[in-house]
Amino acid sequence: MTSTGSEQARKAAEGLEHLSGFGNEHSSEAVPGALPHGRNSPQRAPLGLYAEQLSGTAFTEPRHSNRRSWLYRIRPSAAHPAFTRIGNGALDSAPFTDGLADPNRLRWNPLPEPAEGTDFLAGLWTLGGNGDAAQRSGMAVHLYAANSSMTGRVFSDSDGELLIVPQRGGLLLRTEFGLLRAEPGHVALIPRGVRFRVELLDESARGYVCENYGQPFVLPELGPIGANGLANARDFLAPVAAYEDVEGPVEVVTKYCGNLWSATYDHSPLDVVAWHGNLVPYVYDLRRFNVIGSISYDHPDPSIFTVLTSPSDTPGLAGVDFVVFAPRWLVGEDTFRPPYFHRNVMSEYMGLIEGAYDAKAEGFLPGGGSLHNMMSAHGPDRDTFEKASAAELRPQKLDDGLAFMFETRWPVALTAQAARAGHLQRGYDEVWRGLERHFRA
Repeated sequence: MTSTGSEQARKAAEGLEHLSGFGNEHSSEAVPGALPHGRNSPQRAPLGLYAEQLSGTAFTEPRHSNRRSWLYRIRPSAAHPAFTRIGNGALDSAPFTDGLADPNRLRWNPLPEPAEGTDFLAGLWTLGGNGDAAQRSGMAVHLYAANSSMTGRVFSDSDGELLIVPQRGGLLLRTEFGLLRAEPGHVALIPRGVRFRVELLDESARGYVCENYGQPFVLPELGPIGANGLANARDFLAPVAAYEDVEGPVEVVTKYCGNLWSATYDHSPLDVVAWHGNLVPYVYDLRRFNVIGSISYDHPDPSIFTVLTSPSDTPGLAGVDFVVFAPRWLVGEDTFRPPYFHRNVMSEYMGLIEGAYDAKAEGFLPGGGSLHNMMSAHGPDRDTFEKASAAELRPQKLDDGLAFMFETRWPVALTAQAARAGHLQRGYDEVWRGLERHFRA
C-alpha cells in the first residue's frame, strides 16, 4: 500500500463525529433538509432523493428486536446490473460439508503476510464455523491480513453480520451510513447486507472476523448485576451520514448463500445522504468494558465478560457470544486466579489482540488463535498452573494483555485450509505435558 493511500485514509478518519448508543433510534443527514419529516416515504423525498428501507429482521418481529433503517439516497439500490459468480478465494461458508469437527485442542500462529496488493476482502481467510448460512443459523470464524485499501469496489454480506476485531493496523470503514474508524483494541459491527469499503490507516492490517449468521448481536441481559456494567450502550458509536456522489464504474461484491457475486455499477452505492433507524454499524472500544468480577473468592465463569450475544431459540444458549478479557484487578482470596481447568458444552475460539493471555505463558501470539471445541478439556498450561498455585495472593492488576473469545453453541468444523495450515502449531498438547501428580492420600 502506498503511503499516500494511508495518509488519505488517516486524514478522512481524523475528527470523525459519532452518534452514541447501542440499539438507539438514530437519525442523521449530511445535507440539511435531506430527512423527511412526519413520514418515511413521502410522495417526493426531499432534495430529489430516493427513499429506501433496509430491514435486518422480518417486518413482524417484536418491536424490541426489530431492526430496520430508512435510507435517503441518490440512486436506489435496485438500480444495478446482474451479478455474476466470482471466485471465493480463501473465504468459505457454512455448512462446512468438507470440514471436520476436531475434538483436539488446536492453536495457530498469526496468518502469514499476504501478497502485495491484498485488500481486506481478498485477505479474508476462513478457519471454520457451524450451522448453515442459508438457514441463518450458526457462525464462521475468519481472519484477515491486508496491505492495500479496497479501491474501486465495495462489499456486503447477505449471509450475516460481521464483527471485525483489528489486531494490527487501523481501519477506515466507509459504509452506507457514514465513516467509522476501528483501531486495534476496537471492534466494528457491520450489519447484514450493509455495503462498505475498508481503507487501511497503516501500511498493513491484520485481525479477526466473526460472521454471525443468526440473530443480530445484542447486549447481554445483566440479571442480578443490575442496571449497569459490562459493555455500556452509550459507548457504542454509530456514524453520522456521509455520502459519495461518484459517477463511474464501481465493483460491488456481495456474499450470498456462501459464495461471492460481483456486479459493476455505474455509480458508488455509498450514496446515502440521510438516514434514520436502529439498524446501523457501530464501533466500540474494548477498553471501555466495565469488568465485573469476584471480590471475595473463586474465579467467575467467563460469561461475565460477554460484550455482545446472538440469542438462539434456547434462553441463555447463544448462537455466538463475543467475550473480552480486558484489563482488570484480581483480588480473590485462596483462589486459583487464572482460568480454571474446564470442559464446556460450548465451543471456544480465542484470539489475542496484544500482550499475553494469563492462562498461557508461552506460544499464544498476538494475531494467533486457539480452538477448544465442545467438551475438549483445556485450561492453564503447566508453567501457569505451577506459578499461580504457589503465588502470594496480593491484589494483582492484569493490564498487559487484551484477549477475546468467540463462543458458540455448536462445534466449529475446520476448513481444509485451517486443518493443513503451515501456521497451525503442531504439538499444542505439549503445553499440558508434565502436569504432575500431587495427590496424597
